[in-house]
Amino acid sequence: MTVEEYNQCVRQYADNVYRFVLKNIRDEDKAADIVQDAYEKMWRHHKNVDPAKGKSYLFSTAYHVLIDHTRREKHSVRMEEADLKEHVHNQQYTDLQEVLHQALEKLPEDQKMVVMMRDYEGYNYQEIGEITGLSESQVKVYIYRARVFLRKYIGKMEVVV
Repeated sequence: MTVEEYNQCVRQYADNVYRFVLKNIRDEDKAADIVQDAYEKMWRHHKNVDPAKGKSYLFSTAYHVLIDHTRREKHSVRMEEADLKEHVHNQQYTDLQEVLHQALEKLPEDQKMVVMMRDYEGYNYQEIGEITGLSESQVKVYIYRARVFLRKYIGKMEVVV
């Protein structure tokens, strides 16, 4: 990949990568950092990247940086979060989107990523497999399991609304 092809890749996919990361962590600053790290890694290896596979390489790199970041965050507990957990109470929700976000947070990271790539970003199974490094059949299994969990978690619409 030449410098010109790298710059074209940045212009063409920056918004999509940012949206993908932001939907997963919902923190604009962290999402920008993760995207920057992904582009930095791509730049370090740009001579070995096939320009035709630039999008796949970029999303795969962003996905792996996101997973690493998420794993590091899970190991560190913030005081604010620890204090809030003591005061949490159950309440009935009427906002389906909020319930869906809560359900997505309960999914394992791999299932969450693939279902968001498929249902939010519109990638096909093959593209998701290329980005995550999973086989196409494993992607289908993860999406199926995630959707089954989401159906059970959310329950019937009459209960939520």
